[in-house]
Amino acid sequence: MQVPNLLYQAAQRWPNNPAIHDEYGTMTYAELAALIKKTAEDLKALGIAPGLGVGVMGKNSRYFIAACFAVMDCGAVVMPVSNQMKADEVNDAVQTARLHAILDDQSSVAPFDHAAGRVKFPQQEWRLFFNPNADRQQPFAPHANNPALIRFTSGTTGTSKGVILSHEGIAERTEAANKVLQLGPDDAITWVLSMAYHFVVSIILYLRYGSAIVICDSFLADHIIEQTNLHEATLIYGSPMHIRLLASDQSGRQMPSLKRVVSTSTAISKAQCEAFLQRFGLPVSQAYGIIEVGLPIINVEKSEAFPDAVGYALPDYQVEMLDDDGHILPPGETGHLAMRGPGMLDAYLEPPRRREEILKNGWFYTGDLASKRPDGLIRIEGRKKSMINVSGNKVFPEEVEAVLNQHPAVQLCRVSSFMHRFLGECVQAEVVVKNGIERPDTEELLTFCRKRLSTYKIPQKVEFVESLPMTDSGKLLRR
Repeated sequence: MQVPNLLYQAAQRWPNNPAIHDEYGTMTYAELAALIKKTAEDLKALGIAPGLGVGVMGKNSRYFIAACFAVMDCGAVVMPVSNQMKADEVNDAVQTARLHAILDDQSSVAPFDHAAGRVKFPQQEWRLFFNPNADRQQPFAPHANNPALIRFTSGTTGTSKGVILSHEGIAERTEAANKVLQLGPDDAITWVLSMAYHFVVSIILYLRYGSAIVICDSFLADHIIEQTNLHEATLIYGSPMHIRLLASDQSGRQMPSLKRVVSTSTAISKAQCEAFLQRFGLPVSQAYGIIEVGLPIINVEKSEAFPDAVGYALPDYQVEMLDDDGHILPPGETGHLAMRGPGMLDAYLEPPRRREEILKNGWFYTGDLASKRPDGLIRIEGRKKSMINVSGNKVFPEEVEAVLNQHPAVQLCRVSSFMHRFLGECVQAEVVVKNGIERPDTEELLTFCRKRLSTYKIPQKVEFVESLPMTDSGKLLRR
C-alpha cells in the first residue's frame, strides 16, 4: 500500500465530498485526487523519479498537500519544509538530508540559484530546483525499506534526527490513531498548525478517512472561530498558544459544531484548559504525538478531570515506564517513557540506523520521563536531559514552568539550571512578560511559586527577557 493510494481510495468513496476549504474555496476529493495525479505527471516530466529525496517547501495550502502526495506518487521520498525557515536554515536542511531536489511555492527564499522547471497550479506557480551537490544516481536513504517521508525531530535539547517513515508504517499508524479519533466523512478539522511539522497522523489521516480540512490563514481567535462556524468543523487540532488565544476571546461567540479540541506540540497547563472549558464548555484533550511512533497516547476519557495528563495508550500500543535496566515500573513511579506498536519509524537518516538497531528489546525510548496511575492514565514529568538535580531532589523544568505560566503577567518562561559555588545545581527562570502588562516584582513571582511548589523547586534566579528561542515546530528550545 502506497500512501497516495489511501487518498485515491477516499476519492473513489466520497468523490463529491469536500476535502479542503481554504482561501480559494472548496475542493472536493475528486478534484484533489485529479490535482495530485496531474502534479505527479508534471514532476515526472521534470525528472522526479523513484529513489530521489525531494523537499516540499511552502505555506499551508491545498497545493502544499498536493505537492507532498505527488512526490510520493512519483516513488520519491518527501520532506515537508516550512516556508518560515531562513536561507541558511533551508540550505542546512537540504544538505543535511542530502535531498536531490526541492519544490517550493515562492513564498520564501529560493534554495538554489536556478530553477530546473516549474509546476503550474490554477492559482500558484511552484519552482523545482535540483541540488547540484547531490548525485541523482545515488538513492535517498538506501538503508530504509520502502521510504515515503522524512522529517527531522524538533531538537529541543540536542541535535535533531532525520526520521524516515515507510509507506506501510504511515498506513499502520493512521489506522491505529483513528481507532480513537473516529474521524470520517461527516467531520471537518480546523487546521492552524504548520503542515510541514504535522502531516502524517493529521493531514494524511484526515484525507484517508474522508474528513474535510479547514485551512486557516490566520491563527487569531476571531478568524478561527469564524472558519470553524462557517464550515461546521467538528475538531480543532492546535497548540497551547491557539488554545490560550481562543480562551481569551471576548466576543462571546460559541462554536456549537465542535465535538473535540486537541492540544499538541508541547505541554499545556491545567489553567489554560480550564479557561477554555469555561469559555466554550468543551474540555481540551492533550495528545502525545512523536514522529518516531505517531500518536500513541491521547486524553479523551478524562480530559476534563485531568487536563494536564496526556491520557491513555491507544488500543494498538503498549506504553510503559521503564527503569534504567529496562524493567517495567509499577504504577505511580516515574521512569523512562517507552512504547511499542504499529507504524514505528523505519530508520534514522544519519548515522544510518534501521528500526531494529534503534529499538531496545522492541521498545522505543522517547526521552521523556513519565508516570502512570493504576488505571493507566499517563502524565509527563519532564525530559531526562533537562532534569535538574537539586541536592539529590529531582526538579523537572516543565513543572516549574507550568506554575510560572499561571501568573497573570507571564506570557512565557523557560526554567533551567545553573551551578552555585556552594549549593551545586540550582533552579533559574527566564520570563517573558505579557504585552501591555507592567513587569512584576521578582519577589512577587517567587511568592507565587512558594505557594505552589516545594522549596527546592523554587527558582533561585529570575531574569526578565524580551523573548525566548523556539524550534521551528513551536517548542521551547532548551539550553
